[in-house]
Amino acid sequence: MFARTPRLLLRPGWKEDAPALASAIGDLAVVGRLASAPWPYGLADAEAFLATDHGPLPNLLIFARTHGAPRLVGGVALESRDDGVELGYWIARPYWGLGFATEAARAVVDLADRGLRLPKLHAGHFADNHSSARVLEKLGFAPTGAVRPRICRARGSVESSIDYVRPAFARAQTAIGSKAGYDREDAMAA
Repeated sequence: MFARTPRLLLRPGWKEDAPALASAIGDLAVVGRLASAPWPYGLADAEAFLATDHGPLPNLLIFARTHGAPRLVGGVALESRDDGVELGYWIARPYWGLGFATEAARAVVDLADRGLRLPKLHAGHFADNHSSARVLEKLGFAPTGAVRPRICRARGSVESSIDYVRPAFARAQTAIGSKAGYDREDAMAA
């Protein structure tokens, strides 16, 4: 499964992506916002992740479409859980604040609505990750009011996670402004 947006290419990870994946996600500021990623995150972890069969739901790497070779900037996935399907995503630190999480997750939410015809999606974020709350709200997710304990493997702790839900075809917030100049020099030099 592949998806394209004006600035991004979303595709499954290939074994050749392991060095770029390890470099992009191998930052405690990134993996500390994820539930299951280990710390430290190295090449062997990337190779193991890429060799794993993630099942029928999309599990995609996010690449910025540049004038040269695409750059790995994150990942986005849908994952089965007991009460439905959960959306998850991460963005490498040099690319924070550029709208990539919203753009990539919007493409996957569209796949969930139109292609997979899922009745609803779940998502969550650790209580200290306010940026993820803004992304989810832009995508039409609403907080359920539930805060539950969730293990953060990288932090080696149990953290408070705020739960969100989104019914199929929920009205998402419209984008304000454009991030057309996303490839600022500091981000693209990373």
